[in-house]
Amino acid sequence: MNSINTKSQTDSNRHPEQEKNIGKTVIPKGQPQAVKNILQRMPKEIAESFSEEQLAHLHTALGARSWKKHSIDIRSTFSIPLSPTSIYYVFLVGKNHREMSRREQRISALTSALIISLFVLFSMLVGLLTLYLLKSWLGINLFEDFSLGIWDWFKGL
Repeated sequence: MNSINTKSQTDSNRHPEQEKNIGKTVIPKGQPQAVKNILQRMPKEIAESFSEEQLAHLHTALGARSWKKHSIDIRSTFSIPLSPTSIYYVFLVGKNHREMSRREQRISALTSALIISLFVLFSMLVGLLTLYLLKSWLGINLFEDFSLGIWDWFKGL
């Protein structure tokens, strides 16, 4: 009868000082809590057979499931009148820690460009209005018998 060695090659690469014994399963030190929780629910032989690379990919795959504290977290329900139905809503605002896809990067770049352009346009309009009001206050007429009426409107405020 052949005895089967259940130690994998990755077990021989692990250093005892880097390992932490949690329950029955030996989990490498420094693993995120989500990975530890998953490994604890597996049979010992399987949990200890993961390589560091596999554990890193497992953490990446589980990363989308981790919940962080949001800056704004509003969750509630409300009933529809004259109906037994209740509806819930969730409004979350917080920093995005995920990497953006190319499409999201393009949308983000376009949105940033639009916001900057609108800010520059608004600043220029406020600057031109200020210069026009200053010109009118000083009594400077660039064109005889022509007025936009802004100065008269401003004086009427």
